[in-house]
Amino acid sequence: MASSVPMLFLKTGLGLLPVLIFLLILVSLDSYKLVRPRTLLAALAGGAAAAGLGYALNSALLPIFRNDFAFYSRFVSPLLEESLKAAVLFFFFFRSRKIGFLVDAAILGFSVGAGFSLVENAVYLKALTGSDIAVWAVRGIGTAMMHGGTMLLFAVVTKALGERPGRPRKAEALPGLGLAVLLHFAFNQFLLPPLAATAVLLAALPLLSVFVFVAGEHRTRKWLEVGFDSDVELLGLIGEGRFSSSRIGTYLLSLKDRFPGEVVADMFCLIRIRVELAIAAKGLLLMTEAGLPGRPDPGIKDKLREMAYLEKSIGPTGRRAIAPLLHGGRGDRWQRRLLGGS
Repeated sequence: MASSVPMLFLKTGLGLLPVLIFLLILVSLDSYKLVRPRTLLAALAGGAAAAGLGYALNSALLPIFRNDFAFYSRFVSPLLEESLKAAVLFFFFFRSRKIGFLVDAAILGFSVGAGFSLVENAVYLKALTGSDIAVWAVRGIGTAMMHGGTMLLFAVVTKALGERPGRPRKAEALPGLGLAVLLHFAFNQFLLPPLAATAVLLAALPLLSVFVFVAGEHRTRKWLEVGFDSDVELLGLIGEGRFSSSRIGTYLLSLKDRFPGEVVADMFCLIRIRVELAIAAKGLLLMTEAGLPGRPDPGIKDKLREMAYLEKSIGPTGRRAIAPLLHGGRGDRWQRRLLGGS
């Protein structure tokens, strides 16, 4: 009995810790730290909830397939489980525009997969009490990393395809979901011995993560440099009274035929505030990258409230009309949170 207690701790550690350690490594590698701890916990909880729902659905669906567990686990559960995890990411993080950059997508995607694997492995810890250490090495490092890796890929692909303004469309999530299902399907076919498949995952996932982080931070840095200059130039045009002669000003004036004058005036004010806030957010990110402390201007909250009022005033049609002028695309929500907004 005494020897079984250390063995239980060892199996529990192998089943639960590797995926959490890898998640902490991903978070530590993020230069900008835009993913807040509570958002990270929400992603873990979302993945855990998906696992609970998946367990119930798997139990209900397995009898339909004559309790053929081998067939079900190879061909049915990959589609079901990846769809549940992807739904959490898409509807709670992408649709609410809480993901600013590729790196954020990678971290939150892996977090959802990690939350899923923690619940799944906790269930198996109770069910597979007689299993040896090799089984838990495969489950904790192999299967858990697979769940995290498929969602990391789903999130990165969906983010890369969804840079247009407005709320993301469901069709943009399909390529990433297809890739996640395909990888899960391949993992469950046992094309390699379990320990060999685990070793491949252990080698491939860090390489993939490094690639995503390097590419993501390169895109972020380029966006910061180009976007900052563009915003400063536009703000200069507004401040010097030359906005109406610019391309953006000409487009805005053309909207007078479609909207009342006071609505067009509110559009102008909204553009000005959005540009000011974008400059402030990018300034904070540049300071963070340089290792300097940066705190938002106390007056930012007033601008955020004014922006919310103007967005409501011009309505959804007006917001769509000026969306092409606001090159921030879908990234405006994370900027508001960075500056102290909701």
